[in-house]
Amino acid sequence: MTSFYSESELLEIGFKSVGKEVKLSRKASIYSPEKITIGDNVRIDDFCILSGKITLGSHIHISAYVALYGAMGIEIGDYSGISPMSVVYSAMDDFSGDYLIGPIHPDNTTNVTGGLVKISRFVQVGTNSVIFPNLEIKEGAIIGACSLVNRDVEEWSVNFGVPSKKHKDRRRGLLDFVDLKEE
Repeated sequence: MTSFYSESELLEIGFKSVGKEVKLSRKASIYSPEKITIGDNVRIDDFCILSGKITLGSHIHISAYVALYGAMGIEIGDYSGISPMSVVYSAMDDFSGDYLIGPIHPDNTTNVTGGLVKISRFVQVGTNSVIFPNLEIKEGAIIGACSLVNRDVEEWSVNFGVPSKKHKDRRRGLLDFVDLKEE
């Protein structure tokens, strides 16, 4: 037995759809697999959590200890990756003090808000980063380690900090290694 599920085992999990050459660690936790779509050549490492409505394109790496909380939707484009111990939230509790916090309470006592998180193609999120709900990280953007993303991120930019800010443009040489006509 390997540390990754076999193709037949992946099909048994009950994903909405799953592509070819998918490597999913047996140590990852998957909730609501019927809401999760996984493209081709995707690797999801140990101790990841995938929960809710999640769409992963192709050629994606989700590193160890990453959590994707897709209650209101997460989409990750082709050739992107998320580095270890990062978290993506598509929904968030109200911390004002006017409501209870957490999924253990009745809906009428909480105030959960959020929206789709779209991580476009060729994006890399650095280790220990946090992505807030209802935003887009546009094509080719880089999020540096230990960053907090709480608003849209410009395409082909290098961003880091708390909150994350653009520091410079990103080069596009990586495009020489992919045939976008096939995508």
